[in-house]
Amino acid sequence: MESTAEPPLQETYKALLDSKSSINNVGANMQPVTELVEECELPLIDLSMLGLGESEREKCKAEIAEASQEWGFFQVINHGISEEILEKMRSEQVDVFKKSFREKERVFPAGTYRWGTPSATCLPQLSWSEAFHVPLIDISSLGGFTSISSTMEQFAGTVSELAQKLAEILAEKMGHKATFFRENCVPSTCYLRMNRYPPCPISEISGLMPHTDSDFLTILHQDQIGGLQLLKDGKWFAVKPNPQALIINIGDLFQAWSNDVYKSVEHRVVTNKVVERFSTAYFLCPSYETRIQSCMEPSVYKEFSFGEFRQQVQHDVKKLGYKVGLPRFIV
Repeated sequence: MESTAEPPLQETYKALLDSKSSINNVGANMQPVTELVEECELPLIDLSMLGLGESEREKCKAEIAEASQEWGFFQVINHGISEEILEKMRSEQVDVFKKSFREKERVFPAGTYRWGTPSATCLPQLSWSEAFHVPLIDISSLGGFTSISSTMEQFAGTVSELAQKLAEILAEKMGHKATFFRENCVPSTCYLRMNRYPPCPISEISGLMPHTDSDFLTILHQDQIGGLQLLKDGKWFAVKPNPQALIINIGDLFQAWSNDVYKSVEHRVVTNKVVERFSTAYFLCPSYETRIQSCMEPSVYKEFSFGEFRQQVQHDVKKLGYKVGLPRFIV
């Protein structure tokens, strides 16, 4: 029998796919992705302004902080990551996903290759996607894919510095020094996630179910297919792809650290019936022991470690089928 590259999504989740009634009785944010969604353009920030005079530099920093407060998402251009690296990353990523399903399971380290949603109990909880979730310290050990390992190391090095720069700016705009991020968000705790969203014939299924990110910052490089949507003022918006830009979004840890000044916004990925979609995300994370404490009083959230936060998220996903997140830690 010919080996296929596709993960066995249809076979594994056949019971859910056969039971359309499983979409009933779920929360509003978990409803099927069938409604028409208005397209939006995220705030676009030119980071080359950071290298100009003081007024231009301060204007750029203010735009970053404002977008993080109002949208929780923004786009950056002239970000310092070469088009050559981005294109090479995309090309080699596509090649890796074309490998047979068994090879993808076998060659990457245990737990790195992920697909579907093992905890799903209804269609809106099912994510129609596959991904390689790779801690930065494990990139060099991808011996079966030496070419992409080298490219990922190049990409990770440049995008890590960008994430640190943005975190420092956001801290500075709140009147705080940013040594916290350099000290706690190191290569051994951050990771890359290469995503593929296969074509999906069923409109009730998301490519990635609604969620917020459990980190400080996420940096996303996506293709031009589209599919990323975010929730703003109680309404879903489709993010218009920009081939020159990287997408930045605030994570839960930055919202807690900033005492709700910066917003970790719920977002999702919708599937396409005929075209596959690719993206690569970098996640700025601290060690599990790192304590997260609001940087002003009165604090909205009680102090917690990143490990405690992750453990609570995993418990909720296993028990409820979805993430609760920061509301669990409100004072």
